[in-house]
Amino acid sequence: MTKTKHIPIHRIKNETNIGMEIHCVGEMKVHDEGKTLGIHRDDHYIFFLTEKGEGSLTVDFTEINICGRALYYILPGQVHHVLNAYHASGWFVAADTSLVPPHYREIFENQLCIQQPYPLNDEQFKQCESTAKLLHQQFESDREQPFYTQLLYSLLNTFIGYVATGYCNSNQNSATASRPYQITQQFKKLLRLHFVENKSPTWYADQLMISESYLNEALKKTTGFSVTYWITHEIVLEAKRLLHYSQLNVKEIAHTLGYDDHTYFSRLFKRSAQQTPLEFRAEYHK
Repeated sequence: MTKTKHIPIHRIKNETNIGMEIHCVGEMKVHDEGKTLGIHRDDHYIFFLTEKGEGSLTVDFTEINICGRALYYILPGQVHHVLNAYHASGWFVAADTSLVPPHYREIFENQLCIQQPYPLNDEQFKQCESTAKLLHQQFESDREQPFYTQLLYSLLNTFIGYVATGYCNSNQNSATASRPYQITQQFKKLLRLHFVENKSPTWYADQLMISESYLNEALKKTTGFSVTYWITHEIVLEAKRLLHYSQLNVKEIAHTLGYDDHTYFSRLFKRSAQQTPLEFRAEYHK
């Protein structure tokens, strides 16, 4: 693995000026693009609609296996790379976050840990595939035609809607409309944006205009873990990304994550990961 000083970030504006891309992919293209792209983050959403075969990728240290007809997505900022593909084919869609409606983003961000593939039945697959084909046809058509962008974004919205519906169905339960669920969602959004500069449970509770004890109660009810656990989880996950995929030393990583005292950061990491940052780096690079 070739290491860089920082984890590469692929920005959609460098690939297209309309905020989205769609491609029909086969086994060789998946393999070749996986090698070309390597380990990276995206500043946008990635959606997969697989038709047949199987493949695997890693997303934030979790190996994801996709088999047959299924949907999958990768959130902006998640570190990932393709491992392999066997007789795999399907569709790849990249979309700027601004093109993903907030009510859909809430569904996609429902998992505090790594999302899993959503298998499709025949009817669901036909709906998604037909929309993907129309979206691809519009994407490849003459951009000077009337209403090109409006039609493109309308079809994109429909496709993403099918993905959101699948994941909404897979997680549907009475808790989704509850106050604890809403608090968990709001906390998660804040945490992803502010964990570097704000590590106090009280700060997050204040932002949500609730007490720290109620925030803890809501998180424990929906996830089983406390607010302190999730703050540490986000910090350590980002530290693992940087330890494994970058050349930053421990002191630099600590500073990047908002710690002036790198020895304190190392103790925090060890308590969570059961090994020091250097032990983690050495183990992963065997």
